[in-house]
Amino acid sequence: MKIGFDNDKYLKMQSEHIRERIAKFGGKLYLEFGGKLFDDYHASRVLPGFKPDSKLQMLLQMKDRAEIVIAINAFDIEKNKVRGDIGISYDLDVLRLMDAFKEVGLYVGSVVMTRFESQPAALAFKARLESLGIKVYRHYSIEGYPSDIGKIVSEEGFGKNEYIETTRELVIVTAPGPGSGKMAVCLSQLYHELMRGVKAGYAKFETFPVWNLPLKHPVNIAYEAATADLNDVNMIDPFHLDAYGTTAVNYNRDVEIFPVLNAMLEKILGESPYKSPTDMGVNMAGNCIVDDEITCRASNQEVVRRYCTALCDRKKGNVGDEVVFKMELLMKQAGLSVEDRPIIGAALSKAESSGGPAASMELPDGTIITGKTSPLLGASSALMLNALKYLAGIPDDHALISPSMIKPISHLKIVNLGNRNPHLHIDELLIALSICAVTSPEAELAMKQLDKLRGCDAHSTVILSEEDVKTFKKLGINLTCEPRYQTKRLYNK
Repeated sequence: MKIGFDNDKYLKMQSEHIRERIAKFGGKLYLEFGGKLFDDYHASRVLPGFKPDSKLQMLLQMKDRAEIVIAINAFDIEKNKVRGDIGISYDLDVLRLMDAFKEVGLYVGSVVMTRFESQPAALAFKARLESLGIKVYRHYSIEGYPSDIGKIVSEEGFGKNEYIETTRELVIVTAPGPGSGKMAVCLSQLYHELMRGVKAGYAKFETFPVWNLPLKHPVNIAYEAATADLNDVNMIDPFHLDAYGTTAVNYNRDVEIFPVLNAMLEKILGESPYKSPTDMGVNMAGNCIVDDEITCRASNQEVVRRYCTALCDRKKGNVGDEVVFKMELLMKQAGLSVEDRPIIGAALSKAESSGGPAASMELPDGTIITGKTSPLLGASSALMLNALKYLAGIPDDHALISPSMIKPISHLKIVNLGNRNPHLHIDELLIALSICAVTSPEAELAMKQLDKLRGCDAHSTVILSEEDVKTFKKLGINLTCEPRYQTKRLYNK
């Protein structure tokens, strides 16, 4: 992968900037952490060289000074809200996050339930956490939030919330997903710290949009594409322009809430330390782009991927026409079309010539490999096998897995497990290949190529099964699909 982003520079510059912000507020900072603290694959795709765990590594440089508070909306617990990217509920993701942070040596101080109204599911989860020895705090819905500043910043507002006991100077407030109330948690803590005579400040860490890139830079357009379902819109920060005479990019929700947030900070601290929503941010990513051309190319590819995903999501009924219309507008603004993703044409051409579903993948050297549906393998499994053979230098006509091994697996799936599809899914294919690798040097060599597929792009001419989609994700392959199913059945899984 060609590098367009200096990750080492980012780690150094970002941690230094956060330390400076801590010092600015007299030694304690509540940092609202937007986006993903780790597994940030969107950032690694649009900023080639950005590592998915970069933000986590940056915090590890300050781990002795930092602690983490995880916020979760009690209504999300009650509704059993699920993270779409990894398929688990928000309450289970809290446990996953805590494990992940602790494994790398970051201190998780507590969990705070926001908008707590004694919901039965929230009470059950609170009891579960406390049985595990985890401190749990309750923050309540405030009538008139966020407009009634006088009530919010009073004993009837933030004053009703339980004070979260923290012991370190950098308190990172993160959450399983959006709408968890991270900002309100930070502001509530500022209020309680003031009541206790403790100096503290607030800042926000959002990677996107990148404030010091142009409004229509591909990186920022890719962010709009990633949040098309939320209807986020990038815009010039009018407060920053008015205060400093320079342009900076922010997004609509931060700009809209800034007058209210600013008034709260004035009420809590006596005066606000910020003149614009951009001032609140501490993101240094824009300063670490070392090759703009590579970054632009990667971001444009992300926009096309998001467009393809939106078409499939509409077909599945997960989003409405408005998301697709938003994506079409962004594609037009960026001057892009599906033809800018060469593997789409390659897959469609293979499907036409073979008369069935097909798939394609662009390998690290630029070579495009295809796969077609056969009596034993689905197109994606055939594609995977062909890609591994190419990378291992194994002739295309060499059978790495004997048909005599595949047939019993297909028989098991249909006869004993009740599946309709006899074709091997990618994970089943890889298990079979790994078994062959015990006795076959060629199969062993092919298995060793798997890591080379990370970051590659793939396209299928039909919407794939959940099993295949998950395997592509685990392998780090950027998958898109045509918005159509292989069969006409009403239930597709």
